[in-house]
Amino acid sequence: MIIRKTAAEVEKMRRSGLLVWEVLQRVTGMIKEGVTTMDLEVTAERMIRDAGARPAFKGYYSPAAGNRFPYVLCTSVNDEIIHGMPNAKRVLKAGDVVSIDTGAQLDGYFGDSSVTIPVGEVSDEVKRLLAVTAEALELGIKQARPGNRLFDISSAIEQHVVSNGFSVVREYVGHGIGSRLHEEPQVPNYVDRRSENPRLKPGMVLAIEPMVNAGRPDCKVLSDRWTAVTVDGKYSAHFEHTVAVTENGPWVLTRP
Repeated sequence: MIIRKTAAEVEKMRRSGLLVWEVLQRVTGMIKEGVTTMDLEVTAERMIRDAGARPAFKGYYSPAAGNRFPYVLCTSVNDEIIHGMPNAKRVLKAGDVVSIDTGAQLDGYFGDSSVTIPVGEVSDEVKRLLAVTAEALELGIKQARPGNRLFDISSAIEQHVVSNGFSVVREYVGHGIGSRLHEEPQVPNYVDRRSENPRLKPGMVLAIEPMVNAGRPDCKVLSDRWTAVTVDGKYSAHFEHTVAVTENGPWVLTRP
């Protein structure tokens, strides 16, 4: 069931969304050669706890993994698509890209967002991968308005990605969000005729998150049961915002 939020509930989500934005601003500003992904984790957890919020990911149980995610951040480097785990031995180096995905629950409601950042100089192709993925997210967000259908978001993302020669990850999708981190509906980044295609209505809140591979769309999960990587070893990018559907169009809750 899709849960439509009241104006007061959306305002609460706005506060959690802005906290997530602040955390991402701080940790992405730390990204440079020699920093470890655990350095980012420590800073993010301190910020969320100091704000009186609860990390959305730490302790989150996945039936597929069979255990709880142990960290505040997902730090996915290079060919890691999503759910990469912070590690004190994972030292960032020039030419890497790192996706930072995090969420927080504040006053009972969640915010969720991610961004992919280059470390030092990266190739022109990698720059284009990041730019196209970020653009795809913005195109998807523009479709999050009353009267449209969910697949208008999916189609806008898919068309932009494919027309630029990249591929959309199909095993992982966006989602509704509210008092639970994951709610209905699923928000695929491609048009899947087997999925529900509901009409968008005011009060719906969606985590829109294109995951885009430089090569093939195929992925696999590592032995940690969480980290998803590209099968061909090519880079991946991931951008996400929490977006409310309002009478006046989309409202991105995870940025000022």
